[in-house]
Amino acid sequence: MFKSLKPLLKYFKKYKWGYILGIFFLLFIDVVQLYIPQILKYFANDYQRGVLTMASATKYAILTIVTGLMVAVARYFWRNFIIGNSMRVDYDLRKDFFWKLTSLSQNFFNTHKTGDLMSLATNDINAVRMTLGQGIIMFIDSTFLLILNLIMMIVTTNVLFASKVLFTIPLIILLVTRFGGVIHSYFKAVQAQYGKITDRAQENFSGIRIIKAFGQEEENEKLFREENQKYYDKNIELAKLQSFFNPFIQVLSNLSYLFLLFFGAKEVMAGTMLLGEFIAFNAYLGLMMWPARALGMVIVFMQKGAASMDRLTNIFKTQPEIVDRADAIELDNIKGEIEFKNVSFKYAKDLPYALKDISFKIEPGKTLAILGRTGSGKSSIVNVLLRLYDLDQGEILVDGHNIKDLTLNSLRENISYVPQDDFLFSKTVKENIEFHYEEELDMAMIEKYAKIAGVYDDVIDFKDGFDTILGERGVTLSGGQKQRVSIARALAKEKNVLIMDDSLSAVDTQTEEKILKNLSQDEGHVSKIIISHRVSTIQNADEILFIEDGAIVERGTHDELVKLGGRYEKLYEDQLLEQKINRGDE
Repeated sequence: MFKSLKPLLKYFKKYKWGYILGIFFLLFIDVVQLYIPQILKYFANDYQRGVLTMASATKYAILTIVTGLMVAVARYFWRNFIIGNSMRVDYDLRKDFFWKLTSLSQNFFNTHKTGDLMSLATNDINAVRMTLGQGIIMFIDSTFLLILNLIMMIVTTNVLFASKVLFTIPLIILLVTRFGGVIHSYFKAVQAQYGKITDRAQENFSGIRIIKAFGQEEENEKLFREENQKYYDKNIELAKLQSFFNPFIQVLSNLSYLFLLFFGAKEVMAGTMLLGEFIAFNAYLGLMMWPARALGMVIVFMQKGAASMDRLTNIFKTQPEIVDRADAIELDNIKGEIEFKNVSFKYAKDLPYALKDISFKIEPGKTLAILGRTGSGKSSIVNVLLRLYDLDQGEILVDGHNIKDLTLNSLRENISYVPQDDFLFSKTVKENIEFHYEEELDMAMIEKYAKIAGVYDDVIDFKDGFDTILGERGVTLSGGQKQRVSIARALAKEKNVLIMDDSLSAVDTQTEEKILKNLSQDEGHVSKIIISHRVSTIQNADEILFIEDGAIVERGTHDELVKLGGRYEKLYEDQLLEQKINRGDE
């Protein structure tokens, strides 16, 4: 258990004085509480001997009140220090976890479900926080109070009497030790299942339009219900274990009262024990009931926290596949020269090559078009250029520098990218366009790039214009509008390299022609890589690459490729025919 919690030591060190002060006040309370049974003992003994006076009774009453006030004040301080620290660690742990996720490579997210990561960021970190707050309090308080109580019980009576009454304590400790590992494994299973539920819910909410369009509400509800039932079953198993564990601890603890009444009454009646000693021992036994029962709760808190920390540690131990070299170059600005030299790449060792011996060069301000059917490897070229994945063979140069020699931040910072999935945030249109900037962008600039992207007229027709809040992933926009807002966002970045990954597929040919014309006029200095499956999108490019099965099978200008009479020319003729049919031409 403690091995699992070891990664938390750095947070303890950071807030050590808060924990030290909190523990000091906690232990202070434990010591002060032990004084109350002594007050009761002297009060009862004085009464039994007939020497109790009003003055001495008042003194005992004042001492009891003062002791209670001291406990109340100290309790305020330990709560502030320890619970406050647990909240600070919670904040730091969430921040570190989020930062860790953002530093990991694309492959990590290909193999880990979003729902499970969400579960880690919420439920598991909450469990760790409870361990660092209530768990620590219970562990220290119950351990220290248990030991001090035993000492005071022996001092008040004798070892033999205390051992008769408290023989259940070793049984409690043994039971706690045995059950700890079982609770750990049960809670780990519960958290893993919670991750599956979260993933299922997240997937359903994101794809709700598709689910409704295909009438799959009942089927998806059934799948969610099955995962939810598994989560319920695992929680019930854990609850059953705890429902047996905690009451059994209490039963063993309460047995001590039975033995106290039996053996204590005999001692008092025999005259070998004063009434005050009996009352004091009873008070100490009452104080001991809390730590005895708390031991059970401590194990639950600690094992839950340890199980959750195990899951978090697995993420923290994961190293990004792509990192900056120690001597990596920080480029302030990329001019726009890009060269691929014999590049080959595959997504995994057991998969075929996604790119095979790809070579090309783009001069600053020129446009390279990449054409091919779905799955031909077009987007893989972008993935390796942005270093989302590293190459298996060959090299990629940007302004003469191997991209492995550049920092990841400076490489990606200097490239404007319009992704294929057109992801938009649940913010306003304006905030999506100015996403690259920490401060608000001038409205004139927002409008400029919206016009170039051909989305300005659409936006001003919205009720709130550029202040219109988009739904989840831009769900309130049409496919073409989302693509054009994504283009405006990339243009607002104002970099010398622009990549458009099939980002005009959802717009009509007239709008497409207008956007491409705007780009050639307003962004003529920018090096462009335009990926498409539509010839009309790329026919004016300086060079066109036709990709098939990850390899360049044809290259040249539009006119050169049409004259070649190969794959490009056939695709071009097929698409021309399709356009004629759509227009109703004979």
